[in-house]
Amino acid sequence: MAAPKTTPLPLPSRNPLPLSAGQEQQVRDLYYKRVRGYCADEIRDFASCALNRTISATWACRAPRLSMNKCMIGHATQEEQDAAREEWFASRDKRIEEREAKERRKVEQEKFHREWWGLPQVEGRGEEGGTGTEER
Repeated sequence: MAAPKTTPLPLPSRNPLPLSAGQEQQVRDLYYKRVRGYCADEIRDFASCALNRTISATWACRAPRLSMNKCMIGHATQEEQDAAREEWFASRDKRIEEREAKERRKVEQEKFHREWWGLPQVEGRGEEGGTGTEER
């Protein structure tokens, strides 16, 4: 008797790799930025209508607000979240390079600072004389 063929269940997202809370926040920020980019004209229209208004913006700017919300809801999809996640993964190497370059600049600046002020070179932090915050 042949076993029936089973098809794998579809994944809820194309990128099922779990991310830390901070990384998820970065993905969400990208997602929101993308959606706001699609609806920039509607957001601008609503903002210009609501400028210098308080309570009256609720009814005076109803049409631009509904237009803005419709646009944002229309673009806030799972596919857009997946695209933002893919963009985040694609730019991962760039962020790593930027972080390493920033660390190199920091080390160079510390070295220049020590040379400029004639301070002794410290090889390791946290060792005796390393941080200058230990008790005397």
